[in-house]
Amino acid sequence: MSALLTSRQAEELHKSLIAYLASAGHPNAALALRQELDSGKSSFDSATTKKYEGLLEKKWTSVVRLQKKIMDLETRSTALQHELDNATPTSLAARKNHDPATWLPKAPARHTLQSHRAPITSVAFHPLFSSLASASEDCTIKIWDYELGELERTLKSHTKAVLDVDYGGPRGNTLLASCSSDLTIKLWDASDEYKNIRTLPGHDHSVSAVRFIPSGAAGAPLSGNLLASASRDKTIRIWDATTGYCLRTLRGHNEWVRSLSPTPEGRFLLSTSSDQTARLWDLSQPDSNALKQTLAAHDHVIETCAIAPASSYTHLAIMAGQKKPPPASSTAEYLATGGRDKLIKLHTSAGVLIKTLTGHDNWIRGLAFHPGGKYLLSCSDDKTIRCWDLSQEGKCVRTLEVAGHFLSCLRWAPSVVKEGDASAGAVNGNGVNGTEKGKGPGHTEQIRCLLACGSVDLNVRVFSA
Repeated sequence: MSALLTSRQAEELHKSLIAYLASAGHPNAALALRQELDSGKSSFDSATTKKYEGLLEKKWTSVVRLQKKIMDLETRSTALQHELDNATPTSLAARKNHDPATWLPKAPARHTLQSHRAPITSVAFHPLFSSLASASEDCTIKIWDYELGELERTLKSHTKAVLDVDYGGPRGNTLLASCSSDLTIKLWDASDEYKNIRTLPGHDHSVSAVRFIPSGAAGAPLSGNLLASASRDKTIRIWDATTGYCLRTLRGHNEWVRSLSPTPEGRFLLSTSSDQTARLWDLSQPDSNALKQTLAAHDHVIETCAIAPASSYTHLAIMAGQKKPPPASSTAEYLATGGRDKLIKLHTSAGVLIKTLTGHDNWIRGLAFHPGGKYLLSCSDDKTIRCWDLSQEGKCVRTLEVAGHFLSCLRWAPSVVKEGDASAGAVNGNGVNGTEKGKGPGHTEQIRCLLACGSVDLNVRVFSA
């Protein structure tokens, strides 16, 4: 008892017990306890008895009330958890009345998806359905239902690490593209049990990035059928996803090409490389004249890039010191790059460095512009996701401690096109890092409050409103 109660508390308890026994008509038991505790008459007179009479009953009934309250709270907590487990991101967003244009993810993640046996390298959202694809060094691609947090299927065909995945393809026929260290690109038909319908060989080294080029791209005989790939062989290849033919090869980087980001209409393509440069390509030009701009602001390997959506032009124009923002119809006006120098850099398409964002303590591995245009999100080997407010000169307004190991990739879900010909935008709506695609007359785009990241800790995490 001495280990639990102080001497004063023990004395209070003894007096309460003696008073209870006396008032309950057990004088002999009360006297025996007083003698056992050596409580003399001087320390326990009638006034003391009256003072402590009833105290033990009060304490006892208080404990019972607290126990009942705890049980009620546990029942309520269980009910709320059940409601949360069966809710969808859409229903939660509607219930909480979030403004999608300014929503930012909060820890913890809504779902932590576990099944891969090696680090995650890439994630991609299906433009229409509640499916999320994840690529891993375990040579597999996994398809998840991100609303239920359940594994739907595992795709096995690559013989080495899968390095990137992307949804897109010809209108009305959403495909999943994957690329690997086994030197190949594979196309999977999402509408037909994810059958591997085509394998594209041609690169001479690991294929590190793959991106569908959206509708309207120059030279595209069919809308949305172009695919771009980047490789450790220092080249970028443009493929016809329908026939599997390599249409052109872009040369210019001197080292491993790490990442790709096309513009919403498909004219421009941004690439980054281990040669410490990012390059902007104009795909409407012949190969000899396709290189539009070379950005050399980093001092280390550039791991990732993103092209700013038109919704961010107002904020970025102010940061760039421009009197008025470019027209929304103009693409590739502002670019973001992140590298192993732990820095994120914002550029104009003319190659002018606007801003350097500092804060991460390790390599930058993923960038995603918020579709609403106000924020840029980044993930890093420092295990965090950071949210940078472009309306406040790129101030870091939120840091999420996300994983137990390096974060390797980040992706914002594509917006959903409403009205008009939805298929034109929705099927090809998987803008790189969640940028908008498919805008046209009569089109409105609904921003989805949905973000996913992958980590070396083998987990994919989904954040939603």
